[in-house]
Amino acid sequence: MKMLWKLSKEAIRYKGLYLLAILATLSLTLVNLTAPKVLSAMTGIVEKGVDEAGLAQIRNLTMILIALYFSRILFRFLSNYMAHKAAWYLVGDLRTRTYDKLERMHLGFFHDKQTGDLMSRIVNDTRDFELLYAHMIPESITNIVTFLGVLIILLSINMKLALITCAPIPFILLSGIIFAKKVRPYFRVSQAKMGELNGKLQDNLSGIHEIQSFGREEYETERVNEKNFAQVRAMLNALRISAVFHPSVEFISSIGTILVVGFGGWLAYSEGLNVEDIVAFLLYLSLFYQPVTGLANLVENMQQSLAGAERVAMILDTPCEIQDRPGAQDLKNCEGDITFDHVSFSYIEGTPVLEDVSFHCRPGEMLALVGPTGVGKTTITQLISRFYEPDQGTIRIDGNDIQDVTLESLRKNISIVLQDTFLFNGTIAENISYARPDAAMEEIREAARTANIDREIMAMPDGYETETGERGIKLSGGQKQRIAIARAVLRRSPIIVLDEATAAVDVETEAQIRNAINNLTGKRTIIAIAHRLSTIRTADQILVIEDGRIKERGTHEELLKLGGSYAHMNDIQKTE
Repeated sequence: MKMLWKLSKEAIRYKGLYLLAILATLSLTLVNLTAPKVLSAMTGIVEKGVDEAGLAQIRNLTMILIALYFSRILFRFLSNYMAHKAAWYLVGDLRTRTYDKLERMHLGFFHDKQTGDLMSRIVNDTRDFELLYAHMIPESITNIVTFLGVLIILLSINMKLALITCAPIPFILLSGIIFAKKVRPYFRVSQAKMGELNGKLQDNLSGIHEIQSFGREEYETERVNEKNFAQVRAMLNALRISAVFHPSVEFISSIGTILVVGFGGWLAYSEGLNVEDIVAFLLYLSLFYQPVTGLANLVENMQQSLAGAERVAMILDTPCEIQDRPGAQDLKNCEGDITFDHVSFSYIEGTPVLEDVSFHCRPGEMLALVGPTGVGKTTITQLISRFYEPDQGTIRIDGNDIQDVTLESLRKNISIVLQDTFLFNGTIAENISYARPDAAMEEIREAARTANIDREIMAMPDGYETETGERGIKLSGGQKQRIAIARAVLRRSPIIVLDEATAAVDVETEAQIRNAINNLTGKRTIIAIAHRLSTIRTADQILVIEDGRIKERGTHEELLKLGGSYAHMNDIQKTE
């Protein structure tokens, strides 16, 4: 009930459409209740003998029936379409809300999540809301009103026979409660297995090059087949219970019909129940058990919908660990002064990644981070953008604690170029201008020239309108990285983070990009992570990170004179 109440609050924004659908549903139910009464009246006229007056009555009743059946078409259309319209708008809203919530979650949330499973929650699980709001709610209203209306009419015809009719109802309700408890866990497992299947498909399609390169097609097909039939088996487990429940409800309803026919015959014999009342009772009997037997479908659909709703609600109810503090201010006129003050951080409690890290980078300076893989260099840059929060210590930009400024304004002042470059499926111009959608083409080209990619782009048949393909698959690694650098340059943010930004380029291109970076030195604060020391020799300050701590610091020349880890790395690269 708590889940249903939460879902109802989501749907209230479409109350106008639902109100129209409900009114149409009630009108349709009224028509369905009226038609058997008209038919029984016609039967009574025929039983008494048809004279001229009776013929006129039959003609009038026939016209009423035609009008009722035509109105039933209109009311059924309004009931179905308006309910579906409201439900699909709700599905669309929930998909957007779920995606928006995921988009704002901290990066740690995604560490143990599969992309395909999250996609399944956005697309597949939200779709189940349509079952709830376009079918179950309108049908529930119809069934309840029909049941109560028919019950009143049956009681008015013959109370004894009506009470006999109600005898199977408690057994049907009890079976529905048992079914709901049994089947819902299976639907929940089925939804989860569908998420796992989507996750596997997403992984494999993203890694299709590796699959083909290592000849693992058959192996991966088998793994997809396992995920696929795990979902199939989970769904069949739920359907097996449904296959028992549905005929059981029909059997119990049939017992009620047998009781009514048998007891009705006895009443006709013993108490003289007339033919008109018997015909009316039998006509209404099908309407009476229809909503009761419809309970089976409603209960099954509800369990499936709620299983999906739980998976969506898990995302919507998960708090955003990184968000603006109350009273957070925009970071304005940022100069790029960065300070780490005794910062410690760990992804997993008890396993520190950074320990007591302190440094100061002045506006316009280039700060380089070097050291072995996995010592916390990238973590430092991610903490600057507040993708994670430090366990201890303070990070300040221009003297402001970054936790006291808005996330939007903080990240607007930082441009990042990652080693694993991501390009969207679109044109080169669209990917560069992603940083500033309003940028003019000349500004885009100027940024590309800074990144030393303009000439190569112009040599392509479609120039800046060249399609990059998914994740930039149509471009080389060096081209993708330089486009990412152009994107960062175009943003004109005072802080630029380069995480192994020259790793995938040749020596000549690296030198050209290095010159472009040097041109930015003094104008923007640059945080550069590099394994190639040639990239960061001109840095104002170099930090050597080992085991989460700053082991050495200084300029290139100072660190060489020190003769420590940095000098050792430099000697190794000289011999390569």
